[in-house]
Amino acid sequence: MDRIILHSDINSFYASVECLKNPELRNVPMAVGGSTSERHGIIYAKNDLAKKAGVSTGEALWQARQKCDGLVIVPPHMEEYIAISERVREIYNRFSCIIEPYGIDECWIDCTGSTKLFGSGVNIAQQIMDTVKREIGMTVSIGVSFNKIFAKFGSDYKKPAAITEITRENFRDIVWPCPIEDLFGIGRRRKKSFNRKGLYKIGDIAKYGREHLVSWFGKVGGELWDSACGLDEKPISPYGYVPPVKSVSSGITCTSDLLNQEEAKKVIFDRSLNISHSLRKHGLAACGVEISVRDINLHSWTFQGQIPYVTQAWHDIAEQAFILFCKRYRWSSPIRSLTVRAISLVPSAQPEQLSLLHDQQKRAKNEILEKTIESIKKRFGKRAVLPALLIKDTKIPVDSPGELMKMPNMIYG
Repeated sequence: MDRIILHSDINSFYASVECLKNPELRNVPMAVGGSTSERHGIIYAKNDLAKKAGVSTGEALWQARQKCDGLVIVPPHMEEYIAISERVREIYNRFSCIIEPYGIDECWIDCTGSTKLFGSGVNIAQQIMDTVKREIGMTVSIGVSFNKIFAKFGSDYKKPAAITEITRENFRDIVWPCPIEDLFGIGRRRKKSFNRKGLYKIGDIAKYGREHLVSWFGKVGGELWDSACGLDEKPISPYGYVPPVKSVSSGITCTSDLLNQEEAKKVIFDRSLNISHSLRKHGLAACGVEISVRDINLHSWTFQGQIPYVTQAWHDIAEQAFILFCKRYRWSSPIRSLTVRAISLVPSAQPEQLSLLHDQQKRAKNEILEKTIESIKKRFGKRAVLPALLIKDTKIPVDSPGELMKMPNMIYG
């Protein structure tokens, strides 16, 4: 017996929430956009009127305004979006406890065991759609299929407020003629790689032998062949399941371009503070570090390196990340955004083989210092204590009001 998998996507989620708050926005072209001053000036979501005018998600605000005269742009309100998202998921949970979120506005729902209570997959999808509309005032698009990949494809196939069923009998007619980038897991880079091999439609992938895809693209090629042929069997996680943390990252788009190593160092140290806090929260420690750099031309580089000891300390992560950055980045262009990631994670309580090459007494003192600072931040806000390096001229966007410091800065280091 095939599984019955639904993928539900809340239509124009951010924009729909804003229209719920202010119904007058339904009658004008509007979009939710980021802060231009902090270089997040892109469109996050738009309503139908803006969409009809050609406004697209991800484009710059100035481009959207050129396309749509009179476009109303409102700032995002994440706390409200999260609250609405949780209410919608509660509705999903009435029909199945096997729910896997994908972002804030999408979920997979395994309804295989729910059919005796609620009817077929399409009937369940219709009940979910009606309930969300009645109780929340928003619309969803739902894909119904026998696996996750085609359910996701179905929710994207028709919008807004549509239900698309993709079966073993019709998927070749519906899925295979579509552009290759419509298949879950194929982004811009992979699309170009497939196009260079003469593959433009999803059906082109399926018609090649799996071994050819593996020889060209490795493990990913085989997985995408499985997806195109309807052979994806990935399970859906139970509601509330939290997957193991495999890495901890913190990235930022700077308020202006980084022009030299000193400016980059400040961003790396600032991001490392966030990473250290997250590692302690999850009871993890890092054995390696990764740096991702994006320049003003939107070209990206990623560099990895090992830390010579297991650590949660922000200064250990920052120092190793900065050393790696200085060795590997060639400054072909100024930097727009930068991400630091702690990798090769292990439980912080795991025994560690000590080395005679490092000052273990100094490390122990630094650990006590950082734990003390963590307790101060927990009480007074995350910017209550800062390294002197980060007091001014950091090119780092100002934090949200809830994270602003609640007492004068203390300076250390």
